[in-house]
Amino acid sequence: MLLSPYATLLDRVRVFALLAFCGVVLAFLVLPIFVPVPLSVNAEAFFTFPLAGFSWRWYDEVLNSTQWREAIWHSLVIAIGATLLSTTLGTLAAVGLNSPRLPARRAILAILMAPLVVPVVITAVGAYLFYARLGLASTFTGIILAHAGVGSPFVVVTVSASLTHFDDALFRAALICGARPLTAFRRVMLPLILPGVLSGAAFAFVGSFDELVISMFLASAQQRTLPMQMYVGLREHLSPAITAAATLMMSLSIVLLIVADRLRSRR
Repeated sequence: MLLSPYATLLDRVRVFALLAFCGVVLAFLVLPIFVPVPLSVNAEAFFTFPLAGFSWRWYDEVLNSTQWREAIWHSLVIAIGATLLSTTLGTLAAVGLNSPRLPARRAILAILMAPLVVPVVITAVGAYLFYARLGLASTFTGIILAHAGVGSPFVVVTVSASLTHFDDALFRAALICGARPLTAFRRVMLPLILPGVLSGAAFAFVGSFDELVISMFLASAQQRTLPMQMYVGLREHLSPAITAAATLMMSLSIVLLIVADRLRSRR
C-alpha cells in the first residue's frame, strides 16, 4: 500500500516537532550547567551579565590560593583512593554475580545497588553514625571508604555489562590448561572486560570528586574537599572564584565521562 505525499509530509512534520521538543527540553536542562563558564572569566568581582571584561584572575586565585589548592589536593587523594577501592571491589562483585550458581543473586545485587536508590543524605548520616563508633569519622580513611561504597555500584553495572559479552568457555579452557583461577582471571578475563572496568572507574572517580553531602558529614575543617570549599565560599562570601572552580570540576567530569563512553563502546 502506497502512502500519499500528504501522509509522508505529516510524518516528517511530527518527527521534526518531536526532535524540536526534545531539543528544547535538553537545552532547558543542560544550558544552566554552563552558566558558570562565562562568569569565570569576568573581570568584575561580582556575578554580572553582560561581562564587564575578560580576565583569568579567578582561575589564578583558585590555582594559587592555599585554601583552594589544599581542597583540590584533598579531593584528588580521596577520589583516587575511592576509585581504586571501588573498582577492585566492584569488579570482583560483578564477576561473582555473573555466576548463575550463586545463591541469592538478586538479593545481593539489590544490596549492592542500594547506594544508587537510597537518598545520599541518609547514606551520609548512616556512615557518620557507624564510622564515629569506629573512630573513622574526620579521617581520610573513613571518607574514602564511604565514597567507595557509593561508587562501587557504578563499577558493578559497567563490568556486568562487559561480562555479558564474555565467553565463559575461555575461562574454563584456561583452567583446563592448568592455570589457577587468579591467573586465568588476570590473563584471560580481565583484558577482555578491561574497557568496562575502566569505564566504571571513571564514573566512580567523578562521583567521588564531585561528592558533597557525605564529605560534609565525615570531613573535618582540615580535610575540606573542593565541593566543600565551594559550598563554604557560597555561604561566607560570593566570589567569582567559585565559578572558576566549578568550571574546572565540570571540565574534568565531562572529559572523564567522554572517556567512559568511549570505553563502553569498545567493550
